[in-house]
Amino acid sequence: MADESTEKTEQPTPKKLEDAAKKGQVARSKDLGTAFVLIGSAASLLVFGKMLASGVLDIGQRMLQLDAKDIFETNSMFTAWGAVGEKLIPPMAGIFIIILIAAFIGNTLLGGFNFSWEAAGPKASKMSPLKGFKRMFGLQALVELLKSILKVIVVIGIAYLLLKVFFFDIMALSLMSEPNNIESALHFLAWLFLGLCASVSVIAVVDAPYQKWNHIKQLKMSLQEIKDEYKNSEGDPQIKARIRRTQMQMSMKRMMQEVPKADVIVTNPTHYAVALKYEQGKFRAPIVVAKGVDEVAMHIRKIGNEHKVPVIESPSLARSIFYTTKLDHPIPEQLFAAVAQVLAYVHQLKMYKKGKGSRPRTLAKELPIPEDFRH
Repeated sequence: MADESTEKTEQPTPKKLEDAAKKGQVARSKDLGTAFVLIGSAASLLVFGKMLASGVLDIGQRMLQLDAKDIFETNSMFTAWGAVGEKLIPPMAGIFIIILIAAFIGNTLLGGFNFSWEAAGPKASKMSPLKGFKRMFGLQALVELLKSILKVIVVIGIAYLLLKVFFFDIMALSLMSEPNNIESALHFLAWLFLGLCASVSVIAVVDAPYQKWNHIKQLKMSLQEIKDEYKNSEGDPQIKARIRRTQMQMSMKRMMQEVPKADVIVTNPTHYAVALKYEQGKFRAPIVVAKGVDEVAMHIRKIGNEHKVPVIESPSLARSIFYTTKLDHPIPEQLFAAVAQVLAYVHQLKMYKKGKGSRPRTLAKELPIPEDFRH
């Protein structure tokens, strides 16, 4: 029994479609592009056909009126060729622009605009006779053959129908006098051409959805391919976890290196610990240089004791600073008063130990902490 994880049953992911587009693999319908070009050509003849016919007729009359003297006269010939350009260039340019726009729209409507150097480059596989035979006698070749037969049948059928319906109108053109017969013939021909092009568009309407479906089918993925793509794009979860652990360890090491520089450590006393540093004139407010809970808090207290950093127990203040202040950030203004009392107590205690002042009063158990800052 086949492994379900290897069966290509899943729709291609956006990354799969993007990678395929980079290789030039996008949904394309040649019939859609052809239909747009043909319809654009017919439409351009309808728009500029009368101007083109009038210009051709005028040029023909001018050229037939040239005598031997004009032929050997340089200025006369340049004047004649200037008239040719003046009459033919505007309608020809209009026809060319309309066809160019139709070709661009028809070839980019399905799959969008896409250019790939990889697809444009030479490939050895395209020159392989074996793969060439596979393309010639494969399923895709059979589909193209059936489409070609269908196109011939449809075009011949529509052409026969148009000629049958407009047979007497075509015959009536021979009874018209010039220049009306030329302009009318070209105008009539443009409408017949448009009818034939409309028959080709019927094939394009069927072919475009098929090419889209076939393109998606070729890019379908298995569950294992989707998992592998996610792992490659997002990274191996184990490697990412290892990187996060390494980053946390490095961050923890840097934080612990700042603990000896702290002015005071405020504790919970056991679960929380925050180390504060304040340099007057350098910082606007005390900075949190280290903080942590449980084992980290215990490690902060241990380093503080080793370096004789004062440790003050104030559960409410320790929790408030821990939850409201990020590492290496100043404490919020709402905690200035409470932290100021702690720093003043620490300073007085240092002076007392140096014999330069009296013993400070015991720090108040309830410090001025706003209710919305209590945790």
